[in-house]
Amino acid sequence: MERPIVLFGGTGQIGRELRLQLAAWWPVLAPPRDQVNLTRPEEVTTYLRLARPALIVNAAAFTDVDGAENDATTAMTVNGHFTLMLAEEAFDRNIGLVHFSTDLVFDGWRGQTPSPYRESDAPNPLNVYGHSMLRGESAIRYTDPPHLIFRTSRVYGLRGSNFLMDLVALAGSHDDINVVADQIGSPTWSRAIAIAVSSILKDLDAPRSPDGIRERSGIYHLAATGEVSWFGFAELILDQAVASRYVELTPDRRPTLRAIQSDSYPFRAPRPIYTALSSRSAQKAFGVGLPAWQEQLETCLRSQPA
Repeated sequence: MERPIVLFGGTGQIGRELRLQLAAWWPVLAPPRDQVNLTRPEEVTTYLRLARPALIVNAAAFTDVDGAENDATTAMTVNGHFTLMLAEEAFDRNIGLVHFSTDLVFDGWRGQTPSPYRESDAPNPLNVYGHSMLRGESAIRYTDPPHLIFRTSRVYGLRGSNFLMDLVALAGSHDDINVVADQIGSPTWSRAIAIAVSSILKDLDAPRSPDGIRERSGIYHLAATGEVSWFGFAELILDQAVASRYVELTPDRRPTLRAIQSDSYPFRAPRPIYTALSSRSAQKAFGVGLPAWQEQLETCLRSQPA
């Protein structure tokens, strides 16, 4: 029997979708957090010793950006120290480690005519969450097992709490919704990410061959093509969501969207103004490309939730 892929964060935005994609071609174990407490090193190492994975995939993270400002210890533990443990385990076992990071490792200062961030651009996070995710990236690169780090941007889907679902929920009960209009990024559907990553790992034969990952170890951006503000994204969501079979939004519940500036919204954590990502390196290295953000949203709203 093949040794499994161990996937942490299998109930999250990316993890849920990725578990289904990976399980189509390889055995997957995705322990829930009540089985493996990510803040307890002994539970993590014990689980990995018993599971004997062929590949570790980490889609788990403390993702509450504002909450991280009040609970930096937990954010750093889950996003930094836990990731370091996985990197050490992967190194000791000579197996691959796949990890997901974020566009919020960047500060957003790109000048008057900004261009999407490349992997060679220097990170400079503005908030605790960004710092904790950067610490995880650094831990992997320092330990240096065979690894792939994928930075994503504004991940959404039809389950859980994310911008799309939160907006639809607000639209069902509010006539006016304030949406930030001066933060630009690349909203990316969780399933598009999962399909791309699964394809990459299958093509590399990653569970059998850590050398396939070793030859391409590094950081890659994996986000939708194009860029849009939260306000622009919200407008298209409301335009298209009423036709979706999987979203509870009726035409008579179309609220008024009001564009506001970041300094008018009560964020606890500072946010960068611009975090669009260029995915050219991933396309060149692996032959994968994610569609434009508009196309991804349309496809998401037509698709059944995972």
